[in-house]
Amino acid sequence: MLLTPIEDKKFRHEHLLSSPSNLDDIQSFEVDKKSGKGLERYIKMLAEPEEYERSNRTYLVRDKVTNEIAAYYSLHTGSFTLKEKGQTDEDASKYTVPSVELSNFAVNSAYRKKHPEIQGLGELIFRRFIIPTVNYGAELFGIQALHIYALPEDELIEHYGTFGFSRLPPEMEKYIHEHLKTDYDEKCIFMYQIL
Repeated sequence: MLLTPIEDKKFRHEHLLSSPSNLDDIQSFEVDKKSGKGLERYIKMLAEPEEYERSNRTYLVRDKVTNEIAAYYSLHTGSFTLKEKGQTDEDASKYTVPSVELSNFAVNSAYRKKHPEIQGLGELIFRRFIIPTVNYGAELFGIQALHIYALPEDELIEHYGTFGFSRLPPEMEKYIHEHLKTDYDEKCIFMYQIL
């Protein structure tokens, strides 16, 4: 296992490749929302190969009693460039921020349907599992921020705002889109938070 397991009263997390049964179990992962189908496809088809390529690390969050997968998330390193506030492009002093990208994050719709009494599952997982994992990495090597490319849905952008993510000013967001953004995130919105 790559990390010491993180747990709370109800859930625990584990690395995707920590058990051979995980690769079978992820096949029942569901994302009901049409715009999130790419997240379902990722966990079922792309997460394992990216583990072997070392291009992403995926973690499952499981119910400690039922062992069901409640959610998953993937992380990889990255960086982005900011400029000092109030400076124009001509005299801008740009600096690079070492970061981790939350490249995938989804709650299992099948789990949510079976357990409607559990409210705020996404936020719980973000605060109790994702942030501690990123902070663990920050203790090992330089990480100053967490960033995402959020689907361009107002409700989702607002939701990530409640998690502490911010958008860049339009000119810097344009710069990110032109220089750093990957093809699969073509229409997504760059958001970040300083750790």
